[in-house]
Amino acid sequence: MATWNASSSSHPAASPSPRRLISYRRRTKATPPKRPSSESPPRKMRSIVDIMAKSTPVVFEQEEQDDDSYGDVTCEKCDSGDRDDELLLCDKCDKGFHMKCLRPIVVRVPVGPWVCVDCSDQRPVRSLSQKKIMHFFRIEKQIDPTEKSQLSQETRKQRRRSCSLTVKKRRRKLLPMVPSEDPEQRLAQMGTLASALTALGIKYSDDLTYVPGMAPRSANRSKLEKGGMQVLSKEDLETLELCRAMYRRGECPPLVVVFDPLEGYTVEADGPIKDLTFIAEYTGDVDYLKNRENDDCDSIMTLLLSEDPSKTLVICPDKYGNISRFISGINNHNRFGKKKQNCKCVRYSVNGECRVLLVATRDIAKGERLYYDYNGYEHEYPTHLFL
Repeated sequence: MATWNASSSSHPAASPSPRRLISYRRRTKATPPKRPSSESPPRKMRSIVDIMAKSTPVVFEQEEQDDDSYGDVTCEKCDSGDRDDELLLCDKCDKGFHMKCLRPIVVRVPVGPWVCVDCSDQRPVRSLSQKKIMHFFRIEKQIDPTEKSQLSQETRKQRRRSCSLTVKKRRRKLLPMVPSEDPEQRLAQMGTLASALTALGIKYSDDLTYVPGMAPRSANRSKLEKGGMQVLSKEDLETLELCRAMYRRGECPPLVVVFDPLEGYTVEADGPIKDLTFIAEYTGDVDYLKNRENDDCDSIMTLLLSEDPSKTLVICPDKYGNISRFISGINNHNRFGKKKQNCKCVRYSVNGECRVLLVATRDIAKGERLYYDYNGYEHEYPTHLFL
């Protein structure tokens, strides 16, 4: 086989051209540069396993304290060594103190060094006398039984009234009615009341009427009430007078009178009414109950319940009345009827006279009919036939 020689040429006459010699030597890894002879060779790091294998374990010598040296420590206050878990040792005098025997009491074990009161610069807490403690908390001195018997009854009442610890229940106040803002809506509401009164032949009146031949005004005295009558407060009286003035201006509560085939004329809310809102005063002719025992009026209301039956007064809205005449009563013998109750009749003493007010007992929504219980606490009116 013929081989090609780099030095040979196919043209012997041609002059040889310069060629670059390529080395076919295998490439090896780069060798680090040689260090000068003056430098020391690098130190070889041993592994931690070799170090631990050749090292000698170090033993920390602790001073063993004799446990029996504190076994006889007792509390400096109570001279007792019990409850050693609550016994504190002073870091200066090595005296023991129970945490509950110290003043002030130490509630938890202190963190870090602790010194007793004698070794510290803190002033000891001095005990207060009973007189100073009572003065600090403003505690009134207890009255001796012998001195208590000498006090008069009026003095004891004054002391009870002036006691700052007495808590009185906050009384709820009557709220004035909120009429509809639209004048045309108020006119339509009053129109329904006028139509119902006209249909029954009743004249509108917002006051109690005293007709000759019936009970005179002098007979309406709240002091004749059996068991007494609650007095209308000053704030509620102002609310009553405000609502009466609103009635005179044509601002009535949002109520309409509607006719129901089963219940007859009844009253519905034409707007929302809040709890404890004054609705109306029950008005009509004032007469003695004895004169109305055989009366066929279905809306007679008790005005005065006297010890003497001959002086008991009632309100008869058969000739004079207002919207209270059409508010329906509940069947208080039926639990479903009791759930419908959303207002009540309350009798008050106003300037020495008996008055009957209709007040909402809960929030009333628009379109809801108004119901109350005809009976007071006497429960004599028969309502078992009501719807």
